[in-house]
Amino acid sequence: MGLDARVRPVGVTERGAMAVPEDPSVAGWYRYGPAPGSSRGSAVLVGHVDSDTGALGEFAALYEVRRGDRVEVRRAEAAPAVYRVVSRATVPKDELPAAVFRRTGTPALTLITCAPPFVPERGGYLANLVVTAEPVRD
Repeated sequence: MGLDARVRPVGVTERGAMAVPEDPSVAGWYRYGPAPGSSRGSAVLVGHVDSDTGALGEFAALYEVRRGDRVEVRRAEAAPAVYRVVSRATVPKDELPAAVFRRTGTPALTLITCAPPFVPERGGYLANLVVTAEPVRD
């Protein structure tokens, strides 16, 4: 896929939204949910598509992701968690489904970045690209 970002834990902002690392080369793992490789729930990774200068961020690679693509999350203390992309959708920022952050049910990896349109006077990108992947079973 071409996405190779360091991952650090993130929480929520004062407004209750998931925090996103400022550095567009870094991905954030939503620490209040499952970690990648967990046996249940949706592990969420988020990152910027670009920076304030317009330089592309690592999560710009999500624009090229297609159903069936392989995603590998390397972990410090365990074997990599390997997933296969099953869907991608663009949703308005204020309509991100709550199921993205579920802590139960079948395991999944959800990758989120900004998506057009970009409207500076309304705060920037108005949508999110949401890529969902399921674990690859050996």
